[in-house]
Amino acid sequence: MKLTYQRKLTLSFLLIFVLFTAGIIMFQQSEARRYRTEALEERLESYSDLIYQYVKHNDIAGKDGFDDLLAILPSELRLTVISADGGVRFDNLFPEPASLGDHSGRPEVLKARAGGDGYDIRTSASNNIPYIYYAKYYGDEYVRVALPYDVKVKHFLQPDNAFLYFVLALLVVGLLLINYVGSRFGRSVKRLNDFASAVSSGGTAVEMPHFPHDELGEIGEKIARGYKHLQDDEETLSREREKLLQHVQSSAEGVCFFNPDGTVAFYNGLFIQYMNTISDAMISGNPALLSLDVFEPVRNFLKERGDEVYFETRVVRMGREFLLRVNVFDDGSVETVFNDITRQERTRKLKQEMTGNIAHELRTPVTSIRGYLETVLDLQLPLDKEREFIRKAYNQTIALSELIRDMSMLTKIEETPEKFRQGEVRLGDIVERVKAELAPELAGQNITVESELPADLVVKGNDSLIYSVFRNLTDNVIHHAGEGVRIIISEAAERNGFAYISFADTGRGVGDDSHLNRIFERFYRTDEGRTRDAGGSGLGLSIVKNIVSLHGGTITAKNRSGGGLEFLFSLPVYK
Repeated sequence: MKLTYQRKLTLSFLLIFVLFTAGIIMFQQSEARRYRTEALEERLESYSDLIYQYVKHNDIAGKDGFDDLLAILPSELRLTVISADGGVRFDNLFPEPASLGDHSGRPEVLKARAGGDGYDIRTSASNNIPYIYYAKYYGDEYVRVALPYDVKVKHFLQPDNAFLYFVLALLVVGLLLINYVGSRFGRSVKRLNDFASAVSSGGTAVEMPHFPHDELGEIGEKIARGYKHLQDDEETLSREREKLLQHVQSSAEGVCFFNPDGTVAFYNGLFIQYMNTISDAMISGNPALLSLDVFEPVRNFLKERGDEVYFETRVVRMGREFLLRVNVFDDGSVETVFNDITRQERTRKLKQEMTGNIAHELRTPVTSIRGYLETVLDLQLPLDKEREFIRKAYNQTIALSELIRDMSMLTKIEETPEKFRQGEVRLGDIVERVKAELAPELAGQNITVESELPADLVVKGNDSLIYSVFRNLTDNVIHHAGEGVRIIISEAAERNGFAYISFADTGRGVGDDSHLNRIFERFYRTDEGRTRDAGGSGLGLSIVKNIVSLHGGTITAKNRSGGGLEFLFSLPVYK
């Protein structure tokens, strides 16, 4: 059975305390016995000195000479006078001392000869009675006295047990105190051990124990509080890690982390998607992913990077362009990030192209205005000619205003579509407003507008934007379709919550059908029948497409079989 810390501590202190107590008792008993023995020896020595002095001052020849002396000595005392050569001269228990033989070899006599006196406890060889002997050597003879080693003498030599009982009582009290202290420390250790066991077993909700108010309890509380802080930090770190992983997984970038040895540590789904587009090799579960050809610039950078920790390059594959960024961490691990910049690059190129087109579109009217005004300022022209040049300059400023207006309209549609509020829009009313506003231009080109739209057709949208759709389509006919044409506006169909509107004309159309896919591009102009001289900003159809897309619809263009151009677009029906 495994002993608890409390029992181990108690038993350890018990053993130490018992050994210490036993040592004290043994030492005290030994010292007490020695003290009592010395006291008895001093008593026997005084008897020996008395006997020797008595013998020397009285010429004693036999037993009768000792009667007076024996009368004052204890009755149980045995008295023996031994000559220097070991012969017994007198023994009060034996009338014939010569029969006792040589006593020079007795232990007490040998000790007396060597040291002046001697002490021994043994059984007498003469009468088989145990005695405690004391012999003293006086130079010419020995005087030996002895007391029977009986219960009385033994009791005298036995140490006092009061001290023993006192020490034993202290032992019991000490053991109780040790048990109490051991139990206190044991409780602290047990609670700390239970706490450690609960932690090591993988428990997530470990209850904080209550420790006793002692030093070990304070240590236990500090450890428990430290663990609680670590647990809280670990939970916080785990939550942050989950957030980071969710962010990485939902990121619009393909992210992959490599260990310092080049093996894959983690990647998100978009990384696999991009890699499958870029490389033909098996990606998922490939431990040698970093060795693929697409990562050759990365390998070269890692080999020669020095103190550099960041690197980026571009990868063009399968008609798509990716930006590859590399971050190197302190532990040697590597983060690679793929960004699909195909759309951004196309947008960038489109902006460059648009900037060039804008500059080109602005150059013509600005050059014309400058030329007209310089002519008016530098030359003395007839009044009618001067007014003609000023009128032409004015017309060019109108073209510039339209260009700026259309560019502003496109920017607002693309960047702040939420600013356009939507509601009920009656298409019949919109068509009538366009006809009324453009009546002079329509009449000048002998163009008629025929609306076949249902009177109750109502769409959901922004009134001014939908007006711009019909206005720009009508302007397109005025500028490019020719004279004497008809515009037919009708509802082609209505399904899935959208009304499909047909806007057709009987004019020139587009000579080459290949241009139809591009006529909605900004500043795109066909070569046939739609020259810059015909007017317009070159942004009208692009505005139309953006407005239709903003309302969730689509628009297409085609040449009509009977001549002319037809636009088919959809707008959401108001419910």
